[in-house]
Parts: sequence; C-alpha cells; structure tokens
Amino acid sequence: MAHILLNDLRKSYAGQEVIHGVTMDIADGEFVVIVGPSGCGKSTLLRMVAGLEGISAGTIEIDGKVVNTLEPRDRNIAMVFQNYALYPHMNVRENMAYGLKIAKLPKAEIEARVLRAARMLELEPYLDRKPRALSGGQRQRVAMGRALVREPSAFLLDEPLSNLDAKLRVQMRLQIKEMHLRTGQTTLYVTHDQVEAMTLADRLIVMNSGVADQIATPLEVYATPASEFVAGFIGSPAMNIFTVTAEGGSALLPGGHRLPLAGLPPSGEVRLGLRPEDLEIAAPGQPAIPVELRSVERLGADAFGYGMIQGSDVPFTLRLAGNSTAQRGDRIDVLPAEGRLHLFSPQTGKRL
Repeated sequence: MAHILLNDLRKSYAGQEVIHGVTMDIADGEFVVIVGPSGCGKSTLLRMVAGLEGISAGTIEIDGKVVNTLEPRDRNIAMVFQNYALYPHMNVRENMAYGLKIAKLPKAEIEARVLRAARMLELEPYLDRKPRALSGGQRQRVAMGRALVREPSAFLLDEPLSNLDAKLRVQMRLQIKEMHLRTGQTTLYVTHDQVEAMTLADRLIVMNSGVADQIATPLEVYATPASEFVAGFIGSPAMNIFTVTAEGGSALLPGGHRLPLAGLPPSGEVRLGLRPEDLEIAAPGQPAIPVELRSVERLGADAFGYGMIQGSDVPFTLRLAGNSTAQRGDRIDVLPAEGRLHLFSPQTGKRL
C-alpha cells in the first residue's frame, strides 16, 4: 500500500500547459477515481503518476519519497490499460507469471502468487487457455491479475472497462471493488463513465480542461458541485442549468415566468441549477416552472420527460413516475424540492 502526494502538478506540451497545478493527498489504501470528458487530462495525470509522462512542474511523492525522476519500474506500482495487452502465444498462467519471471522470483513463489490472484479473480478454470479462447471480461481479469501478482504498493487503472459491454462492465466493476476491499491497495482509476466513478470511488477528482474542478467524495460532488461544469457532468440525466434574474426574492425565468425562491442574491443574473430528480409537481395555481414536453422516455420504474420551459427555447428535463401517463405536448408545472437548488456565478461558473 502507498501514500501518494500530488503537489502542484503541471504538464506542458510545446509551451502549452495541459495540466494546471493539481494537488491532492491520497491516503494509504484509498480508491481515487479521476473522472472527466475526453481530452480533460485525466489519463495524462495518471501517466504522470506512473512515470510514463514527464512532469513540467510540481512533485509526486510515494510514501514520502519524491519520484519525479524515477523510472516506472522503480515506483512499485502496477498499471492496467484499456487494451488488455496480453501475449497471444502464452496461456493465462504464463501471461500472469511473465513479469515475475523477468524479476527472477523463485518458481514456487511465482506459482503461489498466480494461483492466489487467479482464485481472487475467478480465473482458476482458465489458467491453461490462450487469450483467444477467453471473453473480453476474462481477458480484462487476466490483465488485472498480471498486475495483482506483482503485489505493488499502488494500482493505476486507465479506463479498463471501456471495451466491455454494459452487463460485463457492471460485473467487472463489482469485481474491482471487491478486489480493492480484499487487498487494501491504493488505487487510482481513470474513467469518463460517471456511474463507474460514483460507485467505485472513495473520492473523485473531477477534471475540466486540465484543472481539478473538484476533489471530494462522490456524494459531496453530487450534492454540492463546486462549479457549473461539475454540476452538469455528474448526474444522469444532466442537471438543468439556465440563467435567471433575481428580483426581490423571486427568480425571473426564461419565458417571463416568476418563481419565488429562497437563497437568491438580492438582484442580478445568476445561473440556476435543478436536478431532474429534485423536482416536484406543483399544486394548481401555484407559481411554478411550466414545462412543455417534447418527448418522454419510459424506463420501467422511472420515466424522464424532455421539453422546454414554456415560452422559451431553454431545454428542461424532469423525472416522472414510471406509471406516468404524460406525453408529448403536455404541460407540467414543477417546483424544486426544498433545499435542492444550486446557484452558480455567470462570470466564473463557480458555486455561489
């Protein structure tokens, strides 16, 4: 296990900074997920920790030792990539043991580690199979086993499940979490999938164009997003975010509607965020947000309505009961549940 400290970490390419001063103290045994859209710098940050990318400024410490100039093999970490990178001519046992053979470990020790990892990952029946005879999920488990047998102080995983179908991703997600609970090893995990991020992480790093917009637990990120970007990225369907004008305790909404809201600034424009699941149906005649539905997605237990705020071109999403009879063309008046609105600065995008 390892204690990892990132201190004002920066990366530049040809004078253009792409990682902007990331600082985080990762506790021994913590599972940290780096999440964000494509191109936000999450994989670059992970590769810097691994030693596969150079560091332009700042420091990386592992167990109190600065490792900026250490080769990847000297950092006592193991990395699992998006592609499995298995040797096709070797069977599962040989693939998992290869790194240990190169390190010249005793044969008995290699066999013991391989069997221990295979048992943990439920690979024992497949030890004599070649990669071509395995499913995608089994190949990914072999790649994880190859890292696990090294008994590293930290695991780094770069979108390891993105090549799998939805059902396999759920199964592998559970196995990764179970593996972490068993081994207790410090883990950094990169993904663009917010479901993976929310379900696996002890803490999240939400990346936005090379900046760590928020570092917090999944529930903190969901309940109190630090910026409009985080609010829009975390949550499915995405949060409704639009500009309103505060006037005397009320919000002037798009389309000319007025809605009394607590917590608004005295006056001026503000970005209002409302999650679809935090909306309630308003009573007849009650001031509300009128939504004209354009479509309804029925998912069984839930349904989601997609439309516009009446009289405007501002899109709006709300969650409905699974047995709702709402349909295209209906108007539904909704209100935010008490204490569930989010306010952001129009200038900086930061939470107010």
